[in-house]
Amino acid sequence: ALAHAILPGVVLAFLLDWPLLIGALVFGVLTPVVVGLLTQGGEVREDAAIGIVFAGSFALGVAMISTLDSYAVDLSHILFGDVLGVSSGDLWATFILGMLVILTIIVFYKEFLVLAFDATLAVVLRLPAKSLRYLLLILIGVTIVVSLQTVGVALVLAMLITPAAAAQLLTRRLSTMMVVAAMIGVFSNVTGLYISYYWNIASGPTMVLGATVVFLFVFIFAPERGVLCRGLF
Repeated sequence: ALAHAILPGVVLAFLLDWPLLIGALVFGVLTPVVVGLLTQGGEVREDAAIGIVFAGSFALGVAMISTLDSYAVDLSHILFGDVLGVSSGDLWATFILGMLVILTIIVFYKEFLVLAFDATLAVVLRLPAKSLRYLLLILIGVTIVVSLQTVGVALVLAMLITPAAAAQLLTRRLSTMMVVAAMIGVFSNVTGLYISYYWNIASGPTMVLGATVVFLFVFIFAPERGVLCRGLF
């Protein structure tokens, strides 16, 4: 939902001839805050609030794109990325924001661990659960922003979930799972980029398909937790 909700920010920056990263970053931070405000009183469920913000923001972004003369081309670029169009400035922005996310996770790792697995315990331990939740959502938003140029809005969801789902089948420790997931993501992106170059197909979808193939391989052959080891085939 966050990946799609930042689309208006990307389009607005494009229309104003600003760096796309600025518009994406603004909406990447604003969206989780809006979701949090809608659900704060308990009158609106979180899944409902996410659906409202996602649908409204995505519709606004597509409507804004439709005002462009080169509607189809620009929509494809924003939704599916253009890894070959990444500039050195984009790389530096990705590196800086990526390091900021990683350092924040390292600093608050124990707090995030408690919040993710037992929110009630986080409250009992008097952790600032609400602030940590907002921070985690903002980190997700920033992560999505730095992924836009390569895989685009529509495919970033797969790159967030698929490597992590594969890593979850290979390890039972969260810290190890995070490292393995990152390695799977890197392998999928590099392999997908080479395949897209030699086979002359779109790079973003190819990278996502690479991650999907890795997940399916792990799902079948993973030690102890793969379907073959569990005797489901």
